[in-house]
Amino acid sequence: MPEIGSRRRNLPAPPHVVFEDLTVPNRSEARPWLDLLDDEVAPEIVESREPEHVVWSSLWPRRDDARITFELPPGRAGGGTDLRWTLTVDEPVPDQSLTGHMRKRINTLIHANLRYTYGQ
Repeated sequence: MPEIGSRRRNLPAPPHVVFEDLTVPNRSEARPWLDLLDDEVAPEIVESREPEHVVWSSLWPRRDDARITFELPPGRAGGGTDLRWTLTVDEPVPDQSLTGHMRKRINTLIHANLRYTYGQ
């Protein structure tokens, strides 16, 4: 599967907390973060190894072949989790517009929405 996007950033929560949030999104009514658009569906867990690895099914029915892999190593000096997401798809690779949209949505969901639930 070709990789069409990846990003690593630190989240302030420890890996076991991030793992729980990725495997049971919106588990806390006080901290909802998986706010899907009209063209998106909730992901299913395709694979997981607690607390360091989660693979989601696609958020996009029109690209149901997409997979989002999360690696959750402990953060370096600052603590937290150095989360890396990687987006892969089957051939044919989507055009630049759709690829950019998919990357931006993952960044928004993970590095904005989820991050904000941790107080940042």
